[in-house]
Amino acid sequence: MALSRVERFVVLLLRLVSRACLAVLGLLPAPAPPRAASPAPARAVPPPRSALLLLPARELARRLRLRQVKCVEVVETYIERIREVNPLINAVVKDRFEDALQEARQVDRLLAEGRIDDSLEKYPFLGVPFTVKEAFSLHGMPNTSGLVKRRCVIANTDAIVVGRMKQAGAIPLGVTNCSELCMWFESSNNVYGRTSNPYNLQHIAGGSSGGEGSVLAAACSVIGVGSDIGGSIRMPAFFNGVFGHKPTTGVVPNDGQFPIAQGVRRSFLCTGPMCRYAEDLEPMLRVMAGPEVHKLKLDENVSLEKIKFLCMDHDGGSMFVYPVEKEILQAQKKVVEHLESDLGVQVQRVSIHKMKYSFQIWSAMMSSQDSDGTEAQCFTELLGDHGKPVWPLWELLKWLVGMSSHTLPAIALGLTERVMKLSPSINAKLVSMGKSLQAEMETLLGPDGVLLYPPHPTVAPRHHYPICMPFNFAYTAIFNVLGLPVTQCPLGLSSEGLPLGIQLVAASYNDRLTLAVARYLEEAFGGWVPPGKA
Repeated sequence: MALSRVERFVVLLLRLVSRACLAVLGLLPAPAPPRAASPAPARAVPPPRSALLLLPARELARRLRLRQVKCVEVVETYIERIREVNPLINAVVKDRFEDALQEARQVDRLLAEGRIDDSLEKYPFLGVPFTVKEAFSLHGMPNTSGLVKRRCVIANTDAIVVGRMKQAGAIPLGVTNCSELCMWFESSNNVYGRTSNPYNLQHIAGGSSGGEGSVLAAACSVIGVGSDIGGSIRMPAFFNGVFGHKPTTGVVPNDGQFPIAQGVRRSFLCTGPMCRYAEDLEPMLRVMAGPEVHKLKLDENVSLEKIKFLCMDHDGGSMFVYPVEKEILQAQKKVVEHLESDLGVQVQRVSIHKMKYSFQIWSAMMSSQDSDGTEAQCFTELLGDHGKPVWPLWELLKWLVGMSSHTLPAIALGLTERVMKLSPSINAKLVSMGKSLQAEMETLLGPDGVLLYPPHPTVAPRHHYPICMPFNFAYTAIFNVLGLPVTQCPLGLSSEGLPLGIQLVAASYNDRLTLAVARYLEEAFGGWVPPGKA
C-alpha cells in the first residue's frame, strides 16, 4: 500500500521533528555532579539480598504449605525490599502493607490449624505477595489511571482478575504506576510522577504497565497483574527483563479497570500476567482466565521439537518506526541458532509484507466501528472523564506555560486522533488490510507455529526520549488488533546493562505453545537477571 503525498509529508515532518527533539535532548546539560561530601547517585537499584526474594511464586506457595517458611516472613521481606528501592524507582504508588501483614498472619494461622487443603488446586498462590497495575480496581486503593481529575477516586470493589487472584490465596501489596489513561509507553503522569528502570534509573520502565515491570524486575514483587492494548504488558516486560503474556483475545476478563474499552477496543484490550519466572505464567493465566481457560487447552502436552518455528527480524522497513538495534537482532539470532542446534528444528525465515504498515493498521482499527456500528470512545472524551471532551490544541498551549493537568504524550495522542479521522477512506483500506493480515497470520502459524519477533526497535530508552520516537510501539501493538497470543521473554542484558528480549507469537488459543517456549528459553538463556550486580 503506497503512501499518499500527504502521508509522505507527515512522515518527513515527523522524522525532522523527532531528530530535532533528540538533538535538543542531547544538548541538555548533564546534572551537576554531587559535592564531594555527598554519595554518588545510584545508577541502578541494589541487588536483592534475601533468598526469599529469589523464589518463583509456585515455589513460595509450596514452601508456605509445607510450613518451611511463614507467610508473615515472606510479606515482611517484600515490604522491606519495596521500602528499600521504591524511592529510587517510584513503582509502587500506594501500598497496603498493614492489611497485607494482617492477611499473612491469617494464612499462617489457617495453615497451623490445618484448616486449608494441602492441594494447590484451590489456592495455588496461597500466601504469595503480588502487585496490581493502578488502572485495576483493588478495594481500598486509588484507581486514577494517572488522570488528575480522578485523584480522589478510591476503588470500592475488586476487578474480576484481582478478585480471582485473591481467591487463589495471593496477597496484594499495593498498586503500581502507569501512564496517563494507559496510552503511552513511558509510565509518567501528573498524579504520581515518573517510574524508572531498575537497571538504569535514567531510562524508562515502559508503559503503560511500567510500574509492574519495574517492581517485578527490582524484586519488589514476584507476580503482577497488567493490561495490554498496544504492548502495555510486553514493552515493560521487555524493558525490565521479566516475563509478560498477552493472552488470546477474549479469554481473560477486562472488567474492573479504567478506562474500560468500548466498541472494537474490547477485542484489542487484554489483561494478563507479568512475572519474574516463566513457570508462574501458566498458573497465573489459569487463575485469571477462570472458566474460560478451557479454550486454551493448557493441559495438552507441548513437544518443542514438533513446533514450526518462524522468524522475522523486523517489520519490513516502516517509515514511522526506527530500525531494530543490532544487539536485539543478535539476541534473536542466538535464539534461532540455539533452537536449531539443541532441538534439531529448522527455523523458517519469513517476510510478511503487511507488517510494514503495523502502526497505520493499529491506528485505523483502534478508531474503527464495531460490527454493530458502535464507535470507540474518543481519547479526548476519556481525558475529560465524563465531563466535556478536552480540546487538545488548547491543552497544548496550556502545557507550554505549565498550566495543563495532562501530560504531553496524552495531549499529542488527542491531536493524533483528530488527524487520523481526516482520512476515512484510507482508514477503511487499512482496516481491510488488518483483517487480511489477521487471516494471513492465522494460516501461517497454524496449529503448531511460533513466530520469533522483536519486541521493540530499541532497548529501554532514556526518560523523555519516547516522545521523539512515538510509533516504535507498533512492534507490539499490531498483535493486539490481530488478537494473537504473545509471550515476552527476556534474553539477558545488552552491553549497556539493559535487558534484551524477544516476542513469541502463536495462532489464537495456542497460548500453551508460547508459554512452553518461554520456559525453554528461560532455562537456555537465564531469564530474569537481578539488577545492580554490575
